[in-house]
Amino acid sequence: MDEIVNEPAVAYQKRHYTIEEYLEMEKTSTVKHEYYQGEIFAMSGATFNHNLIFSNVFGQLFFKLKGSKCIPFGSDMRMNIPGNTLFTYPDISIYCNGLMHSDFDEDTSILPTVIVEILSPSTKNYDRNKKFNLYKDIPSLKEYIMIDSESIDVQSYHINEERNWLLTEYKAITDTLIFVSMGFDMAISDIYNHILFNDRI
Repeated sequence: MDEIVNEPAVAYQKRHYTIEEYLEMEKTSTVKHEYYQGEIFAMSGATFNHNLIFSNVFGQLFFKLKGSKCIPFGSDMRMNIPGNTLFTYPDISIYCNGLMHSDFDEDTSILPTVIVEILSPSTKNYDRNKKFNLYKDIPSLKEYIMIDSESIDVQSYHINEERNWLLTEYKAITDTLIFVSMGFDMAISDIYNHILFNDRI
């Protein structure tokens, strides 16, 4: 049976939009939207677990990257992939090659080194499949990490010298997530600190 891939809901259906139109609409919108090949998609809101995992991971990254050339950003940083037109807001993105902006918009960055997505029930299949395929068009991307918000499950992809994506999975609270491209690690117990699963921490 084919796996169902839940994608963000189409927000505007009457016609295809230009990138310029999307960016202009996004300036006044109270909800974040993705743009892909003329279509605009509303992005879902975050759960309590999602927000707590973000705080745990971003806090660790901010500390570990302090003083380096790499800068972490949260989901307010819009990113564009010129090769396939996608505009989106990764939960966490790390830029190590200086901040370069989209030709269309100075508030949109391109060429991240690492992307971290915190998976929600409604979009986890999209993040693991179609969105990952779109992210593979980023020439600077070295690592893509997906953190489940409903169970202890972290999938980490890094690209090797042959340009192949290698997967490492972490499913135990005692595991340690290795950021291969960054040269440091992060305890899974720190990622899921204070998270409740079935009334357990």
